Amino acid sequence: MSGMRKGLLLGAIQIALVLSLGGKLLYDRVTRPRVWVLSEVYDPELPIRGRYLSERLRLPTEGFTYREAKQRNSSDWYVNRQWAYLVVRNNQLIAKQQGSGPGEWIYLHKNNDGTIVALSAEPVLVFISEHAEVPSLKAGQEMWVEVTVPARGPPRPIRIGIKKDGVLTPLKLN
Repeated sequence: MSGMRKGLLLGAIQIALVLSLGGKLLYDRVTRPRVWVLSEVYDPELPIRGRYLSERLRLPTEGFTYREAKQRNSSDWYVNRQWAYLVVRNNQLIAKQQGSGPGEWIYLHKNNDGTIVALSAEPVLVFISEHAEVPSLKAGQEMWVEVTVPARGPPRPIRIGIKKDGVLTPLKLN
């Protein structure tokens, strides 16, 4: 086999791999649950920068116990890092301590009112176009991310929106 044929064969294999991955992601988007999840802006210290928003998902919890840090003025993040199973119920993504199916590492956070929420340990990256203008949040607004919940692995972001006064408006960042 000549060098040209080997190169063409390798190129065809690579194209087939990319197309099969793209097809699987599109298939999951059509067949798997999609939900809107409250998020928090997270700025990673990555060596690469690009046009994306990095968001930590903020999920209601079931079955978890929050642990206070043993030493004063120490972070409670490490002691509250746990594995969570992700369940979609009533159009809401919930982090459960026990279960089956997709899951991810979360950090438990205790709100001022004593309620416990889960923050995804790994943020989701929402890629945006080069010329998109991302609005900054104003008082009373919340950032939400629509995600696909795959059979395995972390949620995959689709788009972002802003919620104000109970109305969620998807952003057009194309």
